[in-house]
Amino acid sequence: MSHESARSSDAVPARAWAVLVLGLLAQAAGTMLVSAPVYLIPLLHLELGLPLAAVGMLTAAPTLGMVLTLVLWGAAADRFGERWVIAGGLGLTAAAAGAAAVTAAMTSDLIPLGIALFCGGAAAASTNAASGRVVVGWFPRHRRGLAMGVRQMSQPLGVAAAAVAVPPIASALQTAGVFLVLSALLAVITVACAIGIRNPPRPSLTGAARSEPVRHSNPYRASGFLARIHGVSVLLVVPQFALATFGMVWLISGLGWNATAAGLLMGCAQFIGALGRIVIGGLSDRVGDRVRVLRWVAIGGVIVMVLLALIGFTHEAIPGGFAIGGIVLVLATVVSVADNGLAYTSVAEAAGSAWAGRALGVQNTGQFIAASAVGPGIGAAIALLGYPLVFGIIALAPLIAIPLIPQEDRHG
Repeated sequence: MSHESARSSDAVPARAWAVLVLGLLAQAAGTMLVSAPVYLIPLLHLELGLPLAAVGMLTAAPTLGMVLTLVLWGAAADRFGERWVIAGGLGLTAAAAGAAAVTAAMTSDLIPLGIALFCGGAAAASTNAASGRVVVGWFPRHRRGLAMGVRQMSQPLGVAAAAVAVPPIASALQTAGVFLVLSALLAVITVACAIGIRNPPRPSLTGAARSEPVRHSNPYRASGFLARIHGVSVLLVVPQFALATFGMVWLISGLGWNATAAGLLMGCAQFIGALGRIVIGGLSDRVGDRVRVLRWVAIGGVIVMVLLALIGFTHEAIPGGFAIGGIVLVLATVVSVADNGLAYTSVAEAAGSAWAGRALGVQNTGQFIAASAVGPGIGAAIALLGYPLVFGIIALAPLIAIPLIPQEDRHG
C-alpha cells in the first residue's frame, strides 16, 4: 500500500473532531479558573496594595493543586476512559469555583480563597491528561501533530479569555463575581462534555493501532526519551508562565499601559499563540519529526527573551518604546507557548496508548511544579532585580533545554 493510500485508509472520523473540540473547551474553561488569579493582580496588588509575593502565592495555588493530582487523573483515564474523567473533574472544578466566589464574598483573607483555588486546580487537572489521551486514541500518527496543536489551543485560549474577561468583571463585580461567572461557565461545559464526549475505540479495533501495537510495559524503562522530554518541557515552561503571570503587570507598571489595554493585548497574544500551536503541530506532521521542530522553538525562545530584556532596558530612550515593548511581549508570548503541543505529542507517542494518560500526567506534573515556583520565585526576583534583568535571566531556561532535546522521535 502506498503512503498516500495508507493515509486515506486512516481517515479521522467526524466524532473524533467533535470529541476533540469538547476536550478543548473543557480544558480552556479549567484554564480560565487556574489563570483568573493572574488577572486579579492589578486589583489585588495595584489597587488594594497587597504584596506582589503574596499575590504570586495566590496565583500558584491552583497550579499546585494540579501538580498533586495530574498523574492520578491520567491513571484514571487509562483505566476508565476519558468521558467521565473529563466531565466529573470539570463538575468538581465548577463546585470549587463556586466555593471561591462564596469565600471571596465573605472575607478578604487570601488563605481561604487560596484553598478553594487549590481544590479547583486539583479538579481541573482531570482535563489535561484525559483530553490529551483523546488525541492518541482517536487520531492516526500523521494527524496527531495537528490534532494535538488544536488540543493545545485550550491553554492559551483559556488564558486569553481570562485576560479579556477577568479585569472588567473584577472592576464591576469584584473578586467574588469573577469566580461566580466562572462557576456557571464550568457547569454548562460539564453538561456538554457528559453528553458529547465518547471514549476512543480500543486500539485493537483501529487501523492506526494495527500499525502501532499497544505497549503495556513501562516505557520509562526502555529509554531516557520520555525523561528528557519532560525535562525540556519543565525548562521551556519557565518563560511561558513568567510572561503569562507578569507580562500584564509589566505593561502597566513598566511601560505605562492602562489595565484594560494591557489585558486586551495579553488576550491577543494568547490567541495568536493558540493559532501558533496549530501551525507548529501541522509543521511537525509535515516535517515528520517532532523533536527537530521542538529544537527550533527552543532556539526561538532564547532569542525573544533576550529581545524582551533589551527593550526593557532601552524602551524609554526609543520613540514609541512602550508600543515596541508591547509588540515584543506578544512575540515572546507566542513563541513561549509553541512547544507544548510538540512535547505532548512526543510523550503520548513514545508512551503508547496503554501508558499515555500516566505519561501525560507526569508531563503536566513537571510543568506545573515549575509553574508553581514561577509565581513567587519570579515575583521575588522582579522585586529585587527589576523586569529587564529577570527577562534576560529567564532566557537561560530555553538555552539549557536545547542540548537536552533528543535527536530523533520515539514511538510506542
